[in-house]
Amino acid sequence: MRILLSILLILVFVPSWTGEPRIPRFGPKAQMTLRPLGIAPGLRSGRLTYLNGWELHSNDPAFGGFGAIAVAGDRFTLLSDGGALVRFTLGGDGIARGVRFGALPNGPGSGWRKEHRDSESLAIDPATGTAWAGFEPSEGLPGSIWRYADGFDRALGHVEPEAMRGWPVNAGAETLVRLRSGQFVSLSERATERRKKPLRAILFDRDPVRPDARAFGFFYRPPVPRSFPTDAAQLPDGNLVVLNRSASLKRWFRGNVAIVRRSDIRPGAIVAGTLVGRIAPPLPQDNYEGVAVTRERGDTILWIVSDDNESILQRSLLLKFRLEPPAPRRGTAP
Repeated sequence: MRILLSILLILVFVPSWTGEPRIPRFGPKAQMTLRPLGIAPGLRSGRLTYLNGWELHSNDPAFGGFGAIAVAGDRFTLLSDGGALVRFTLGGDGIARGVRFGALPNGPGSGWRKEHRDSESLAIDPATGTAWAGFEPSEGLPGSIWRYADGFDRALGHVEPEAMRGWPVNAGAETLVRLRSGQFVSLSERATERRKKPLRAILFDRDPVRPDARAFGFFYRPPVPRSFPTDAAQLPDGNLVVLNRSASLKRWFRGNVAIVRRSDIRPGAIVAGTLVGRIAPPLPQDNYEGVAVTRERGDTILWIVSDDNESILQRSLLLKFRLEPPAPRRGTAP
């Protein structure tokens, strides 16, 4: 009888409980350190020049799984695929300061099961601090985009875009980019009927959470066969940089970086990414899922973070690259 009563009490006070462990959340003693990878700067792949890299460590079991990154100046925000947040500043000395841990205050479903908070993408308005997160579809829940107040204090609204209906589980808003024009672009990871077809993508003419937002669909073709987009960001010239990933038992993870011209994004268009570099040995191979763009002394900087999938075989890595300008065309002055 006592066992039955205990079960009833759990069902009353924790109505969303399904018998599965709750998403782990950061404890009050959580800490984070950055350990340099020790790889000499200057490695070059196409237009990518490696500048620095760190392995991220924490004493808290909720740490890791980072699928999105936003950077404004020296302020970094990492978002995991379970709705966990890590915010910090990173100076030229490579030491993380002002580390703050948290979680998205609301999102799809109950928030008890990880698949209900499968946050895969992040966009932040640098002027207001307003943030948007893209969530993949899960069983019983469609893909959605949520908007949050500055500092992630509260949710301000959400939408389940009609254009995303039908995108399969684990293949939703893998990327979400807020353009400086106020438009938004979202790329799917595998939302297509056949593997060789280009991937579905959407452009919203304004904040997608607004009821008057309109959208049109287009298609994205990665530059490397059997690779898929994991994140994107806008470059200073207005074009998009897209981080892509492939995975196999033989080759483990492989990352590549492409550029998409903004002018190519039109209703129904098939937009091809132009390869500008690969993340290849001697750089560590891992599940790179987040990219952000900053500027330093006139250079365009790419920050790339990896998702360790909560596996002992993988790591949470943060890499820093310089995107070199394209080579001048033949017959033109350098």
